[in-house]
Amino acid sequence: MKLLVIGGGGREHALAWKLSLSPRVHKVFVAPGNAGTALERKLENVPITLIPELVEFAKKEHIAITIVGPEIPLAAGIVDAFQAADLKIFGPTQQAAQLETSKIFAKEFMQRHHIPTATYASFTDPVLAHQYIDQKSAPLVVKADGLAAGKGVVVAQTNEQAHSAVNAILVEKNLGSAGSEIVIEEFLQGIEVSFIVMTDGQHILPLATSQDHKRLYDGESGPNTGGMGAYSPAPFISPSLHAKIIRDIIHPVITGMKQEGISYSGFLYAGLMITAENHAKVLEFNCRLGDPETQPIMLRLKSDLLTLVEHAVNGTLDKVDVEWDRRAALGVVMAARGYPENPRKNDVIHGLSNLIIEQNNTDSFHVFHSGTAMGGDGGKEFTTTGGRVLCITALGESIKIAQQNAYKLIDSISFNNYQVRRDIGYQGINFYRK
Repeated sequence: MKLLVIGGGGREHALAWKLSLSPRVHKVFVAPGNAGTALERKLENVPITLIPELVEFAKKEHIAITIVGPEIPLAAGIVDAFQAADLKIFGPTQQAAQLETSKIFAKEFMQRHHIPTATYASFTDPVLAHQYIDQKSAPLVVKADGLAAGKGVVVAQTNEQAHSAVNAILVEKNLGSAGSEIVIEEFLQGIEVSFIVMTDGQHILPLATSQDHKRLYDGESGPNTGGMGAYSPAPFISPSLHAKIIRDIIHPVITGMKQEGISYSGFLYAGLMITAENHAKVLEFNCRLGDPETQPIMLRLKSDLLTLVEHAVNGTLDKVDVEWDRRAALGVVMAARGYPENPRKNDVIHGLSNLIIEQNNTDSFHVFHSGTAMGGDGGKEFTTTGGRVLCITALGESIKIAQQNAYKLIDSISFNNYQVRRDIGYQGINFYRK
């Protein structure tokens, strides 16, 4: 059986690698992939990004199922195009993906279906937005309506920061069309976690819980990023809270979509704030797996991922169970100098080749690539191509041990002025200490 994974980041590397472990998989094509996917057994990169060309490639290669990684092709309607060509694909349609592609659509949808979230107002007029800020007072969260590559959310601790965010998005148009409208939300306090499920449009299969770390620096300081690391499981989600999240958030999304004439099939990611009262409120929805959450989740997954995806595309997710490694997994991102605003490129990565040889003989860790290419020394050396370069992901008997294992591996890799947080997993470790 041949599969196709759309995307070229760490999430797609982890997905393609896990799919390749199925004994029924002959080859996994990754479009466009990266230097890491190019070296994995049974994986092959395909330099295609345009949707019509991907459809033709899937037909030509008799691809059994296509799995979509990132949000951009979902927003562009790749699922609709594949379905129109009678090709099996796992991911939400363009209409369903509005849960991620439009913050205003998501907030109004949650309001209609009584899904707990922060109070908010939306604006196209900067004058009215400034008046709202003065009326409500910081802390507030200012969000661009559209997709902005992780740069569309500003957590404003002061009114001045909120006003500045409004000006940057609505007046200066720093985010282009993604910022033609904004949402201003109340600031929620608590512990942020990631809750990801697979759904076939009717049935729901929860994946392992996780927590990522969005801020660039230790202690949740510095600018927001796409994610500097993640671990699984998230101990803050008790069995009773897990059941409540499914009942009050996930089920209402799937049934609400159906009521509005939209079938939601694919991965659904709910970014949640767990409040001091142990309630969960939605911060955002993503219509795909998170990155870097995917990396530790896939390392813990013991079930055949292909089997899960098959059931999802065939509408039979209620017929399958999922098995997880009892160990914790923790992934740490090594990012380029200047990330997230102006990441440096073309630096040689040292020490990576030895780790790749070692990881092929163990199941205790895996190095997932995002921003890598084969460059220096006649194309024989790994080089950096952008922001998040690698996610070094390790298993351990506890979050603390997984953390130690991941950082030990990181200390054997280097490239010019790389950025790395040294506290990934600290909230989970502190939870168990208490």
